[in-house]
Amino acid sequence: MSEHDGADGTGEWVLLSYRLPREPSTPRIAIWRKLKRLGVAQLSDGLVALPADARTREQLEWIADEAMEADGAASIWLARPAALGQERELVQGMADARAAEYRAVLDEAAQVPAAGMNPLAAIRRLRAELRRIGARDFFPPPERDLAHAAVQALLDPPQTDRPASAAAPRAAQPPKEPS
Repeated sequence: MSEHDGADGTGEWVLLSYRLPREPSTPRIAIWRKLKRLGVAQLSDGLVALPADARTREQLEWIADEAMEADGAASIWLARPAALGQERELVQGMADARAAEYRAVLDEAAQVPAAGMNPLAAIRRLRAELRRIGARDFFPPPERDLAHAAVQALLDPPQTDRPASAAAPRAAQPPKEPS
């Protein structure tokens, strides 16, 4: 059994419970941004979750250390939702958040040809954004494949119709006999 396949169908999640002082606000904002980059599920104020694996646990442990260094409190927990429906709700919320990010990439990719942007620069930027989203995409929505295909299509624009004579291969000519 993997960490995400409990006997009741639920998987293990790593939770970070944290509290930070209101002032200074800089550590609170920095931690919030890091949590957002990780793609956490917000369970309540000061309580976030990610599917449990070594990487997510380590990432949340680093953030817990930062919270404590900022004169806050933090603890890491491993837990399973009590009901499969609770986990489905968490998963759906995370997938919906990533779907919105992929839709934003789709929208940007659709604007590149009409906006007269440098396609190679746009492709580099959109690919970087897809990598960032992919790093926090634990439950890929259908929009993921659509966004990747839209960015790839910028690199491989559709072929224009060529005249039939240009498309047909030329017949091989026999070598000419010397006269």
